[in-house]
Amino acid sequence: MQEEKSIIEVRHVSKFFGEKTALDDVTLNVKKGEFVTILGPSGCGKTTLLRLIAGFQTASEGEIKISGMEITQTPPHKRPVNTVFQKYALFPHLNVYDNIAFGLKLKKMPKQTIEKKVKSALKMVGMSDYEYRDVDSLSGGQQQRVAIARAIVNEPEVLLLDEPLAALDLKMRKDMQMELKEMHKRLGITFVYVTHDQEEALTLSDTIVVMSEGKIQQIGTPIDIYNEPINSFVANFIGESNILNGEMVHDRLVRFCNTEFECVDEGFGEHTPVDVVIRPEDLYIFPVSDLAQLRGVVQSSVFKGVHYEMTVLCDGYEFLVQDYHHFEVGAEVGLLVKPDDIHIMKKERVCNTFEGRVIDETHVEFLGCEFECAPLRNIQAGEEVWVEVGFDKVILQDNEEDGILTGEVKFILYKGDHYHLTVLSDWDENVFVDTNDVWDDGDRVGITIPAEAIRVIKKVDVGK
Repeated sequence: MQEEKSIIEVRHVSKFFGEKTALDDVTLNVKKGEFVTILGPSGCGKTTLLRLIAGFQTASEGEIKISGMEITQTPPHKRPVNTVFQKYALFPHLNVYDNIAFGLKLKKMPKQTIEKKVKSALKMVGMSDYEYRDVDSLSGGQQQRVAIARAIVNEPEVLLLDEPLAALDLKMRKDMQMELKEMHKRLGITFVYVTHDQEEALTLSDTIVVMSEGKIQQIGTPIDIYNEPINSFVANFIGESNILNGEMVHDRLVRFCNTEFECVDEGFGEHTPVDVVIRPEDLYIFPVSDLAQLRGVVQSSVFKGVHYEMTVLCDGYEFLVQDYHHFEVGAEVGLLVKPDDIHIMKKERVCNTFEGRVIDETHVEFLGCEFECAPLRNIQAGEEVWVEVGFDKVILQDNEEDGILTGEVKFILYKGDHYHLTVLSDWDENVFVDTNDVWDDGDRVGITIPAEAIRVIKKVDVGK
């Protein structure tokens, strides 16, 4: 069977704004007729990627093709795409009909053709009776429909949508999600949709592209992304998750929370550190019995309309549990998880690793700073080295001036009994920290690394 051809091909694309990297070597294929959602937190590069495809910005590196044509430097109006923005960008002095007809009139199409196309587009978005209404008299949802009609009336090969529902209230957003899904089926054109809303992405998409810090983390179907996250960022960002440090004892047996569990994963090796993901709805909760793999005490219980969301403390580890059965705070309970509901992920790293240079016997330079270290043997001043620092050895301070260097908390991951932080240092390199202290995303911190926590390794010794 011949592979379906891609309508959009993004090849090794990077985008720099001065020294800031907005996109870092991004490669993406979008098939004809597909509904692809680019998903990620604020500042991850998703809108920049969409704007590069649309032509509103130009790639610093790499190339972009649409329908096989290289369009990296092609201006927006010459690309077979139309864009719908979060701010509808309708012309307030034109009525609904004239807003939709605007692009067709620029192309000098015959009046009858324009009328036919506009009426067809209005019907497509469920606005047939609104053609002569003033756009200012419309609700937010109606204005967004007009913006979509204005885009699809030009019959683009690709429709780009940049957070088009973000300004709508919750009910209207849910209604418009269903409308968009139906519209995509009826039109048969390719949709590329940008959002930070995970539920929206899971609801609408054929394919989800998860982004973080200018890079694509994972591409897959909504089911794959939810059930088989590739790393802790994806697992944490898509839905609720219990993410814990674990050890793969051997194939199909994993240890976490001081307990061994059967699982279905293989090929991780023996006694290998791993990350373990269990979705809250996959934990069974019941009164303590011999069936329990874990025993704990309910710390909190909140009714969520369909289920109860409970926090259970088991042997020092917190688990989030979603279940139809309610257990009061303070109740002793048992937890059980089936082997195929335990998802194992390779650890992206087991410690901080930095490139450094030896200054003298007791000092090494890395992260743009000079650090004191334990006395070095058989390593000469000026030698290029690797520096390793355990996550739990990095000390963060409220007062930036108390640190050897400073940084900003960029990502917080709760691992059941501690927080795993990503701190972007002012040297523009990530420092990973395990801590029991509570920090907020965006906090400015001082960073200190004790001398005894610094392990210096000759580059030639790596792998020995």
